[in-house]
Amino acid sequence: HPPPRESTMPELRRDPITGSWVIVATDRARRPHDYRVERDLPQPGGICPFCPGHEDRTPREVLAYRPHEGPAAQRDAPGWSLRVFPNKFPALMVEGDLDRAGDGIYDFMNGIGAHEVVVETPDHGRQLHELSENEITAVLLAYRDRISDLKNDVRFRYVLPFKNHGAIAGVSIEHTHSQVIALPTVPKQVADELAGAREHYQLKERCIYCDIVRQELTQRVRLVHENPDFVVFAPFASRFPFEIWVVPRRHRAAYEDTAGGEFGQLASAMRTALRKLNRALDDPPYNFVVHTSPLREPNPPWYHWHIEIVPALTRVAGFEMGSGYHINPTPPEEAARFLRELPNA
Repeated sequence: HPPPRESTMPELRRDPITGSWVIVATDRARRPHDYRVERDLPQPGGICPFCPGHEDRTPREVLAYRPHEGPAAQRDAPGWSLRVFPNKFPALMVEGDLDRAGDGIYDFMNGIGAHEVVVETPDHGRQLHELSENEITAVLLAYRDRISDLKNDVRFRYVLPFKNHGAIAGVSIEHTHSQVIALPTVPKQVADELAGAREHYQLKERCIYCDIVRQELTQRVRLVHENPDFVVFAPFASRFPFEIWVVPRRHRAAYEDTAGGEFGQLASAMRTALRKLNRALDDPPYNFVVHTSPLREPNPPWYHWHIEIVPALTRVAGFEMGSGYHINPTPPEEAARFLRELPNA
């Protein structure tokens, strides 16, 4: 493989999966200290509904991990290490029928789905990157367990686990948590990934994500971290500064089909990635999403589940909205090099 070319000129880069274009503006701010991260406003005082002892302030749990689970364990009571319950203010409602309809050219349906909250730890003052690998493993297993359960509802076509960190990234309650939303449709971004991956597979009979992993491991210029089961790298056409992906080395389309023993390595990769971002960018707001195969498309050979982590360092403005192009002021090679050189601890 030839080494990536270096240039001081802005570059247009094409995402090999979706075909979308990104502008890497190399003459703008490039290093972590060039970003001015807007600090979140302090949270008002009061009772945190996510803390132990306040279980009556949330809907009834649908999943909880309790270290001392047994006949005496009480549901919706303290003693849990992780807890999942329906969002009190859901974006979508479980009850009802889809009732698909049309009004001339316009299509619509009822807002049917599931919206759940994953409280990642009972400790109010700790953030996800501060948890142990075992604690992060539990969070990642909870995503698997909820996808596996929600898959049984035939109305749902896709389940999206995601996390917002920081008010700028969409958090309204500071106690660390993530969310799981089940949808009656496949999100467009995932559909675009599926379409691009399918086209690559039909042409080359290979998974494009597997090809990307092999190339990133060979070139190593965008590599941030690796372990026996997962690779962490900045994607070639990064849409946002310091965007990084966590991708399984082995081909697997569905997140919920990940081997149980691999979740510890996934937790190690996620913890390393988040701690590096925290150190490099001084606790930036960020979002991450789990992209997995649709529920009604079992194990397509062309798709490969992965996690996309995006620090909220820039804002979408008129050009991005009007063109669909993202402007990234930090080349992914430079972002990866900076993160790679930071200690893992």
